[in-house]
Amino acid sequence: MSSSSSPPSSLGGVGGGEEPSSSRSRRRAGNDVWPEPFVEDLALLVASDASRSIGRLAAAQALSVIFQVCSTWQAVSHSDLLWQNLTRRIWNRHYLLRQTWREEYIYWHQTANNFLHHRYTYNTLHFVPENNDNDDNNNNIDSLFCRRLALSDHHLAAGFSDGSVQLFYIPTRLQLSTFHPHHRDRLGPFSRAVSGIILSDVQLVFASLDGDIHVVVIGDAAPPRRAHLGDVVNDGALVDFTGCDQWWVGLYAGVPGRAFHIWNKETEELLFVGGELTDPEALMGWHLLTEVTELVGRIRVTTRETAVACTSLQIMVIDLQNQGIIIRAQPFRRGLIVASFDARNETLVAVDNRGIATVRRADNLEEICRFNVGGANQRGIVGCMNGGYALMWIRNVIRVREIQHGAYLYSIRERIGDINAIIADERYLAACSSDATIHLWDFGAQ
Repeated sequence: MSSSSSPPSSLGGVGGGEEPSSSRSRRRAGNDVWPEPFVEDLALLVASDASRSIGRLAAAQALSVIFQVCSTWQAVSHSDLLWQNLTRRIWNRHYLLRQTWREEYIYWHQTANNFLHHRYTYNTLHFVPENNDNDDNNNNIDSLFCRRLALSDHHLAAGFSDGSVQLFYIPTRLQLSTFHPHHRDRLGPFSRAVSGIILSDVQLVFASLDGDIHVVVIGDAAPPRRAHLGDVVNDGALVDFTGCDQWWVGLYAGVPGRAFHIWNKETEELLFVGGELTDPEALMGWHLLTEVTELVGRIRVTTRETAVACTSLQIMVIDLQNQGIIIRAQPFRRGLIVASFDARNETLVAVDNRGIATVRRADNLEEICRFNVGGANQRGIVGCMNGGYALMWIRNVIRVREIQHGAYLYSIRERIGDINAIIADERYLAACSSDATIHLWDFGAQ
């Protein structure tokens, strides 16, 4: 089968968790030379190698060659367990949304192909800000500044400078709810500004610059629950916040030696505080509470065990299992544009002050490729990535590149003006412009 008809592969490397074992415990398929479990292992190996060396979409063509060897090998293409392993390995998808794993694999291959070939639908999401009784300031959409965006399969969340989080249901493009943090004394006009969002289809977790962390159960009428009370004086400002199904991770600036905070996601217990990554930006961390400044740092969870963080001076990889031990650190003499940094699965992208973007492996910071983003005002770059593509906004245009070789693919047609936040996953691209308009591009296979 061709790469367009055979089940495609997905964005990004191996996700967290172990894959199902290949079916060694099952009875042989009648061929003593090439038993079915062996062929399954071989197909998974060949597809994975093609994905790593050429790109995720190449895995389908590699599978096609395997399945055409003989009828016994072709029969393996009907194994749902094989497609489950392939979907997890190639597309980093660990749960089923369609009827079979083969259909799941094909869907994400076709969606990645849409990203490659500039095929999408475009919409804007609208909302009406709610007045917060605990807020001394009137919520006015003209004064809202979007600080964070987050995506799940069916939801989009946008966090703003007033501390509010707007939640949308993507299939209908409608606003579902507005959430506000608990009231507390402020240490500056932006101390409640949203500094990070972790979103699934059942739960929303959002953090503020003052260090507060709130949890919302999606679909529950209960107000946000404060899971952690921040301590700005002793910790500094919480400049970025992220997580996964096992960890919450915060990046702080303002107090030396307390850059990283790691929580157990299930128990919400704080497990580790330490690290010096943001020590040179301590003063900038305090300024975030009182004025709109450039980003101080970003942090992303890359696998179950590691996270990668970036400031304007260096990129650092830390071990989440072993109390924030530094795995790798790399300084950048020419400086980095923090707003351009993002990481997905096992890959990261960042642009330096010369406008040169590098794509690297997130575990060892080995360079995969580099490209020039262009443009005169390099400081205005805002970037994100998914498992196969890097997307950079500069001079009112979003440019798309593939991350295997850095090749330029196309520019998004819509001109959306200045943006404050941008995010992409394997299906969606979302951005919020300076007028608080949320733009959404859907590359999903139809």
